Amino acid sequence: MIAVLLAALALQTSAPSSWAGPAPADDRAGVVAEPAARAAAATLDRMHAAASQADGAAYFDQFAPGARFIGTDASEHWDLAQFRAYADPIFAQGKGWTYHPRDRSLSVSGDIAWFDEKLDHDAYGELRGSGVLRRYGPGETWKIEQYVLSFAVPNDRADAVVDLIRDPAEAP
Repeated sequence: MIAVLLAALALQTSAPSSWAGPAPADDRAGVVAEPAARAAAATLDRMHAAASQADGAAYFDQFAPGARFIGTDASEHWDLAQFRAYADPIFAQGKGWTYHPRDRSLSVSGDIAWFDEKLDHDAYGELRGSGVLRRYGPGETWKIEQYVLSFAVPNDRADAVVDLIRDPAEAP
């Protein structure tokens, strides 16, 4: 019992990570889940970095085999094969996309983590990313099960955006 308490204390006093989210909830074993949250967040960071570097192999390695990607367009509700069919030709041209994550919130319970994050993009401005990760096998191998990318529309501009979606012929 004392060894378990000392191990928990050591985990709580470990060096701070680069992940700046809220204190994670308890993991299934009752030990603070910060290492699991850091590992899950690192998967997201690797995904963003690989997209920015047009590294399709590293990018898709962060996703689970049955993953879903839901993009900003209503037609972008893809399983992994459909998403690869869209993204691989872009990566093959040496092009990618760069989103700068900030203000990430990530929670872990057992082998499941869910998150939301604010993203900055040079052309699109502020966006949101959210989704679910699952831990696979022994250790801290986290894979993205679902990623949802959405535009952050200010409330005072929502009516204009909705009007454009309803009748794109009226777009300026």
